[in-house]
Amino acid sequence: MKKSLLAIAAVSAMSSGAALAQQAEGPLMVRVRAVNIDSANKDSTGLGLSINDKAIPEVDVSYFFTPNIAAELILTYPQKHKLYANGLGQIATLKHLPPTLLAQYHFTHFGGFKPYVGAGINYTRFSSVRFTPGAQGLLGPSIDKNSFGPALQVGVDIPLSKNLYLNLDVKKVYIGTDVHSSVAGGKVGSFKVNPVLAGVGLGWRF
Repeated sequence: MKKSLLAIAAVSAMSSGAALAQQAEGPLMVRVRAVNIDSANKDSTGLGLSINDKAIPEVDVSYFFTPNIAAELILTYPQKHKLYANGLGQIATLKHLPPTLLAQYHFTHFGGFKPYVGAGINYTRFSSVRFTPGAQGLLGPSIDKNSFGPALQVGVDIPLSKNLYLNLDVKKVYIGTDVHSSVAGGKVGSFKVNPVLAGVGLGWRF
């Protein structure tokens, strides 16, 4: 009987400790990442459009409604890219601002490792679009400035110390725009960037 009571007490103490540890972490998590953009560059205009890949900084804020369910807002500053066309080389520069909102499910039964999956929506605003004089004279091109599309995510938070995590994260984001030409007299096709973003960084839980 004494052994049973001691076992029950030990289990209760461990459960209470785990609950307190979970509460001590708090509902907010802030991550900073270095992210590599690998663009799919799918083009239906016949121009062979593509943008350059690059590494960018990224910040996200997550709010945990429960230990498993969270919402994440991903932010960066407007990123500058070069736009190329087959046979013409660089035809433009542009900036894009791509905030993304995701709903996440975090798995909590892998010890300290906390894998997660997410899905949500991306909004991208294209700005500072400047075509070269050669492209303007030959094509008279323009692009739509707004893009909405789904975003998918998988990642893991690996504990380093109390409330500090190493974060590994991969996202597929669907970004595209319609391309218009004054020379051709209207829309000539669409350009889909659709990048894969692979990131590594640190996360702080509050």
